[in-house]
Amino acid sequence: MAVTEPAPGALSAVHEGILRRQSSRESAARTYARSLPIVPVRARGLTIEGADGRRYLDCLSGAGTLALGHNHPVVLEAVRKVLDSGAPLHVLDLATPVKDAFVTELFSTLPKELADDARIQFCGPAGTDAVEAAFKLVRAATGRTGLLAFTGAYHGMTAGALEASGGAQDVRVTRLPFPQDYRCPFGIGGERGAEVAAHWTEHLLDDPKGGVPAPAGMIVEPVQGEGGVHPAPDGWLRRMRAVTAARSIPLIADEVQTGVGRTGAFWAVEHSGVVPDVMVMSKAIGGSLPLAVIVYRSGLDLWQPGAHAGTFRGNQLAMAAGAATLAYVRENRLAERAALLGARMTGRLQGLAADHPSIGDVRGRGLMIGVELVDPEAVPVTAGGPPPADPALAVLVQQECLRRGLIVELGGRHSAVVRLLPPLTLTDEQAAAVVDRLADALAAAERSPHRRVAAGSLR
Repeated sequence: MAVTEPAPGALSAVHEGILRRQSSRESAARTYARSLPIVPVRARGLTIEGADGRRYLDCLSGAGTLALGHNHPVVLEAVRKVLDSGAPLHVLDLATPVKDAFVTELFSTLPKELADDARIQFCGPAGTDAVEAAFKLVRAATGRTGLLAFTGAYHGMTAGALEASGGAQDVRVTRLPFPQDYRCPFGIGGERGAEVAAHWTEHLLDDPKGGVPAPAGMIVEPVQGEGGVHPAPDGWLRRMRAVTAARSIPLIADEVQTGVGRTGAFWAVEHSGVVPDVMVMSKAIGGSLPLAVIVYRSGLDLWQPGAHAGTFRGNQLAMAAGAATLAYVRENRLAERAALLGARMTGRLQGLAADHPSIGDVRGRGLMIGVELVDPEAVPVTAGGPPPADPALAVLVQQECLRRGLIVELGGRHSAVVRLLPPLTLTDEQAAAVVDRLADALAAAERSPHRRVAAGSLR
């Protein structure tokens, strides 16, 4: 008996109805749904199929969560195995074979110096929960309350994580300059800019009148993601390790988005050879399911039983999916693949700048790529500096990408950075298609009569 496919009109009605009900029932705080009005119903690898029958290449990947893309066979098999075994799905923090296998696999991927002396705490479902646990850990271990964080940082949406992020303020958090080439806070860029940033940090910490609360820890992203895809210079990160070690300040590496091969190394701190005191992990470690942990040096393990908990920190399905993902990335050398493919995509995008002066900068590491869009005709904010960011153009580019079946996200201080976070399983052909669609979308957006929608308040 033949199966009759729904008519395009019927598909569209289902799609529109779901979006309409979402708009009327969900909170005003929703974000991705506003800029990406799609209704995913099926997905595999890089591809999402919407309720309207359209197919999309997903370069958002659950904000970097899907290291292997959607519904990878090894993840599905790991989940089915747990379900079919009759194992309990909810066990709080009790020991299980599934948890033991996950921790063993995770520790095998860590920098050896940390793995040989590590403790792990399961924190709950999201990266922001792990950030909170890291802050609580170092404060308990040091007896101090202050924190050192960096401009442009993003560490999550809970109160403590927001306080350490770039857009919030808290008297206990000292904001330090994060070095970047394109918009160097000192107007220098390069190694010299990173050196000045490091010198400023040392000077501030050692100044008895600097007003810095005694720091319990320093938290840093090896690549700032939401802040605009800014890789930390390797030499600067080594300097921060030396600065913190000399002053007995625990160094916290936020690897929530950068971990599990995304940047071209299994953990992004490996590019610089830095071994932090605490690593914050989530997103890809759960193989697409909610899971967050911190791993830290045993000498910091001074908190009391119950000092940090969470009902859903024993997610067995996530641990099984996570162990399978970690093993697959390791065994198939997907970090090396991400480095190779990321360099190729970044090179092609940089090549577009000759024909598109609205491309101010292309940067990133591995398959964590950012394209900063600017208004080349506007007067630079600082004399001799780059043109101002063009968030209005970025929005148009995102919309044009969606029309062409490409899902991208925006980031950066003015939301003018087009971000690409494709899965590590990306093929050569898919990588080429992503760049082609983005280039076509940029050309269309540049021609759009709506491009001049005022972004003047941001300049």
